[in-house]
Amino acid sequence: MTERVTSIALLLLGVWLIASLLLLPDLSYRTVLEWLHGAGGAVPMALFVIIGFKHALDGMKVVVDDYVREPGNNFALNTLLLFLAAGGGALALFALARIAFGGVA
Repeated sequence: MTERVTSIALLLLGVWLIASLLLLPDLSYRTVLEWLHGAGGAVPMALFVIIGFKHALDGMKVVVDDYVREPGNNFALNTLLLFLAAGGGALALFALARIAFGGVA
């Protein structure tokens, strides 16, 4: 059920992202930075990152649960996936926050 909800959210946020980029005057580094400085760019982008990593984690957990039969290995892989998703999401949100709050020129 969670995969379906995150799929719909990613579809809507993907359409928002494409439409937003198409409405920018150009796709230069400076223009995209200015777009991400505002709440209209940074907040939905943060949602896109969070939901994207959640969706990826759920999908990989299904693969592990389907193909890894040993309970110990299953637990270890699912734990590793959780740490990788949390770490990747945190890194992406940190980078976005640096851009949004002006830490990167």
